[in-house]
Amino acid sequence: MPRPVRSRRICDEPKYQCFSPCEKKTSDIVILTLDEYEVIRLVDYEKMTHEQCAKQMDISRTTVTEIYESAREKIADAIINGRSFKIEGGNYRFCDGTARCCKKDCRFRIDGADVFADVKKKGDHQMRIAVTYENGEIFQHFGHTPQLKVYDVDNGKIVESQVVDTTESGHGALAGVLSRLEADVLICGGIGGGARAALAQIGVKLYGGVSGDADTAVEALLDEKLEYDPNVQCSHHAHEEGHNCGNHSSCGENHHGCSGN
Repeated sequence: MPRPVRSRRICDEPKYQCFSPCEKKTSDIVILTLDEYEVIRLVDYEKMTHEQCAKQMDISRTTVTEIYESAREKIADAIINGRSFKIEGGNYRFCDGTARCCKKDCRFRIDGADVFADVKKKGDHQMRIAVTYENGEIFQHFGHTPQLKVYDVDNGKIVESQVVDTTESGHGALAGVLSRLEADVLICGGIGGGARAALAQIGVKLYGGVSGDADTAVEALLDEKLEYDPNVQCSHHAHEEGHNCGNHSSCGENHHGCSGN
């Protein structure tokens, strides 16, 4: 029986995910996975050794070497043969800020201090509901919510709530925030496909397409009366015409305007 493949810990998704030769249009795309991207970022850009990279990604050094060789082969193929390449997919999980091997400040640590140190721990038998939040209302764009309001529920009743600054935008960053906050459920407005996948990966149950007062929505959820859209998609994330990967105009496209953010 084959051994299960260990997921690779990555810091965040790249800001730019689609690259294409400017000299021609092409639909021939090389897929670089996010864990392959992370190895390239850490080894070639951050100048880590394979051993340091392995520690940060929570995998073995030999696995880093295998991923690194695969990634470089794909990048060489794209450059030499004029193929587009896109960064997506892979076997990964977002860092939740608890990786002490990382010596740099990140969205979870500023000047070495844990930005969520004041957030109360969830009780052993409690459910934690997070809501995208601004001025008492459900914020309508998951990837850019300035805050999350977090509700702790015990025996079907809200026993505690607190508002948490998200510190950063993007669905990868926010998935890490939700993981760090130990959220079980997310209530939000619009959300892209990539974000839905990220939430599923960390085991957060999603109730999307919800608007209005945040407190009222949580009470409705607990009363099993919440109206939500299980198929919600954020229209913000659709590629505009002429901006698909492989089109001349997409060279270096910023991911904050791409699907899934």
